Amino acid sequence: MPAAPERPIYRLFGIGVNAVSMADTLAMVERAIGGGDRLLIGVVNAAKAVNMHRDRALLMAMDACDIVLADGIAVVWALRLLGRKLPERIPGIDLMHAMLRDGQSRGYRVYLLGATEEVSRVVEARVAELYPGVVVAGRRNGFYKPDEEPAIVSAIHDAKADILFVAMSPPKKEIFLAQWREELGVAVCHGVGGAFDVVAGKTKRAPALWQRFGMEWLYRVVQEPRRMWRRYLVTNTLFGWMLLGEMARRIFRGSPQVQNSDS
Repeated sequence: MPAAPERPIYRLFGIGVNAVSMADTLAMVERAIGGGDRLLIGVVNAAKAVNMHRDRALLMAMDACDIVLADGIAVVWALRLLGRKLPERIPGIDLMHAMLRDGQSRGYRVYLLGATEEVSRVVEARVAELYPGVVVAGRRNGFYKPDEEPAIVSAIHDAKADILFVAMSPPKKEIFLAQWREELGVAVCHGVGGAFDVVAGKTKRAPALWQRFGMEWLYRVVQEPRRMWRRYLVTNTLFGWMLLGEMARRIFRGSPQVQNSDS
């Protein structure tokens, strides 16, 4: 892992969240690519925090990440209630675009894995249009059988990409990256979830004001009420109960839940 900035790691429900800024993260990306190191980036939001307590494979895959960022505003607010302030929220899609912007002048080679074939083609064209200095070293949709994974990993390795963006739902992308990170031969791996659908225009991202007030989840519900309302009702409620439990434990046990960035 490239040298990390001197920032603490805050524990939330047993998950280590790195207290880094976007600038810190981009500096780590640049060092990893320039130094031939490996950097596996994980992101956490309320839904993933809840699911990690249900799914041990997802928890272990997240533990394998070199850095975990607060993708969701609920994570930022929860840590603040626990007395731990993060420099900022770092949404996975924003980090992806920031890496692509930096890659224009540096000629980064990226591989795009995930989404449907149609969306994958559109994202390849959009990256070429928006970030002309970036080289799309290869792409593949995210629909495949488990026994196809070794061939996919081999293709990514042969593409000699600097960055791999994986647009698949959890826990599939996290487990894929944790299992194959060494064989992929890519300096920086970043799971971006539904970001490809947003880039391709298939789904709309919440306006900036909704994002600022942590209401992106509600915007998703408005767009897809039948599919999303139950999911967010359940996960947000469980996240709230988990936070109350964590607050109670810290009051009675006085646990600081902070570790050094190199621990």
